[in-house]
Amino acid sequence: MKIQLRKVTVRDLAKDYADNNEAGVVGYSGQLDIRPPYQREFIYKDKQRDAVIETVFKNFPLNVMYWSERSDDSYEVIDGQQRTISICQYVAGDFSYKGRYFYNLQVDEKDKILNYELMIYICSGTDSEKLDWFQTINIAGAELTKQELRNAVYAGSWVTDAKRYFSKAGCPAYGIGSKYITGELNRQAYLETAIDWISKGDIEGYMALHQNDPDASQLWLHFQAVIAWVKVTYPIYRKEMKAVPWGDLFNDHNKKSLNSKILEAEVTRLMLDEDVERKKGIYSYLLDRKEKHLSIRSFSSAMRREAYERQQGICPDCGKHYELEAMEADHITPWHEGGKTTVANCQMLCKEDNRRKGGR
Repeated sequence: MKIQLRKVTVRDLAKDYADNNEAGVVGYSGQLDIRPPYQREFIYKDKQRDAVIETVFKNFPLNVMYWSERSDDSYEVIDGQQRTISICQYVAGDFSYKGRYFYNLQVDEKDKILNYELMIYICSGTDSEKLDWFQTINIAGAELTKQELRNAVYAGSWVTDAKRYFSKAGCPAYGIGSKYITGELNRQAYLETAIDWISKGDIEGYMALHQNDPDASQLWLHFQAVIAWVKVTYPIYRKEMKAVPWGDLFNDHNKKSLNSKILEAEVTRLMLDEDVERKKGIYSYLLDRKEKHLSIRSFSSAMRREAYERQQGICPDCGKHYELEAMEADHITPWHEGGKTTVANCQMLCKEDNRRKGGR
């Protein structure tokens, strides 16, 4: 790989800067692709963006940036996208710094900004070399999420179209799914979730299979189907519905005949049940009836001690005596049959009998 150092002024960098949404972000008289397929979305917070502008204002050295030279004599940013966009947006008048937009500056102040020199390393090489270098030099910056790295590895027409649905501010996926999904949109959390849902966890396999598809319409249709099913199955929204594994539940239960009114009555009952410590798990529990989703409240040490003394250390199942540490607390009347986590409903079983009972 060939590398050379070049000084580029802000004036030249910001010339003809344009953010054309799906068409990409360009600068440097249209010769610089600021956001190639493997790059993340713009993620800088106001504080980080302002720090870049302050560095330029004070004429302090900004960290070196890396461009790759293309075969048509244009360039693409390998490292430095966040700093590049921050600078170009400021010059374009998209935000103010300390209460002043670029157009509010005096002529000498503008010239000071525009004449600031950036240190750019220009490299040339194969696509795989550029991608490998991109991943290596970004270790020192804001760490890439797993999905951002996947987008780089499987860059192509499919990823580009998928990001239109799942990665942009105000994108369709956010509009219908923000109540049900956690994570940052521009760090690819929505896209990762959507692929996880349709692939049943094999995200890399799915992306490899569809890398060169012309569009991601199949993914978008599946995402819509999951959200629609959730809204029909559990029509009353509660904050606990955020980050439930809806994709898995859809895959396992969407063909079942479910009564939303009955489910809602059970949701209400379980939300009020003080023994249910993990309210978010209610939605999974009502479909597969596995109590592990609920984290049923455990008996306290005082309850266990009282039950042990009441039994005089005798396991009621096998009739043998055990030390307290060799026994486990158990609901006499099971929780799913209405038994509560109270001292009156607590019994101490030897570990072998308790685990045998749990397997029945």
